[in-house]
Amino acid sequence: MSLPFTTPPASLCILRLSAIGDICHTLPVVRTLQQAWPQTRLTWIIGKTEYALLQGIPDIEFIVFDKSRGFAAYRDVHRQLHGRRFDALLHMQVALRASLLSRLVNAPIRLGFDRARARDLQWLFTNHRIEARPHQHVMDGLFGFSQALGIEEKLLRWDIPIPAADRQTAEQLADPARPYLVISPGASSAYRNWHVAGYAQLAEYAATEHGLRVYLTGGNSATEQQLASAIEEKAPNANITNLIGKTSLKQLLAILEKAVVLVSPDSGPAHLATTVDTPVIGLYACANPDRTGPYLSRQWTINHYPDAVQEKFHKPVSALPWGIRVRDPGTMDRITVEEVESTLDRLLHSHQSTVSDKDHNA
Repeated sequence: MSLPFTTPPASLCILRLSAIGDICHTLPVVRTLQQAWPQTRLTWIIGKTEYALLQGIPDIEFIVFDKSRGFAAYRDVHRQLHGRRFDALLHMQVALRASLLSRLVNAPIRLGFDRARARDLQWLFTNHRIEARPHQHVMDGLFGFSQALGIEEKLLRWDIPIPAADRQTAEQLADPARPYLVISPGASSAYRNWHVAGYAQLAEYAATEHGLRVYLTGGNSATEQQLASAIEEKAPNANITNLIGKTSLKQLLAILEKAVVLVSPDSGPAHLATTVDTPVIGLYACANPDRTGPYLSRQWTINHYPDAVQEKFHKPVSALPWGIRVRDPGTMDRITVEEVESTLDRLLHSHQSTVSDKDHNA
């Protein structure tokens, strides 16, 4: 059996464990496979947290890898895969943990990244590779897997199920009757965070100039709780509602779905918002938004990455490895409150124009 397939395969195994943003990038590829080959059985090996987001999607078998269980997590997956065979494995994660897990999948075709992107020795665990295409967005790179199978279409569809109970909880936390802005201030790495004063000034501007309610969302870590409290303290006129640590992933998705806009640094919520077609003002200086930015909101992305790279490495972005990060403290301070406010103004004006056009056409 070789690639691309001339007829639809009977079964495929997808291996992508984490993280939330990358799961959001992977799902359209899986949706593309579903549309092109509706009779193909799809099995997705996924992380426990990420499964909590995708749970309920029909016609995909999920096998959950709970890394907190250590070696027992591999035994759990082995037990579920024992005696099974797939036509191909799509090894879509360059992490040694994922590559070790891939050895439990019985498949003659083991498709991974091209040698340049097959970090952490992934190339040792595959026998086919996607085409090398440098300088791609992460999602476009993942579409290389479906293209290697012979499917050229890119279906940008997510349709993540949100149970009625989670929607109801979300509406109790964030009233959709009044337009609101969501700020997700905390990234997984502190160097990617914008400063408290910036978020606070933006919150007050959104409330006083545009009449928006402001909601803070994020995980329940002590760092995020402290960050949210500091923003609230510095923005007494914004009437902020602090939802840090108070939502599940499904509830957060429902809140983002009804938001006018999300403001976020390089983190998972930026991609969650993309899945429900909510515009994102992405705050980027440490990471390259052309690689990891919110896929459908590039026109709203504030990008100081090129000048941060130039100052740090004394070279332009084009002369450095794709996706290299600037981790120096203070890098995000390049982003000014004024340019974020201006971007919010432009986005809201564009949104109002779109609504007016729809009303006029109706």
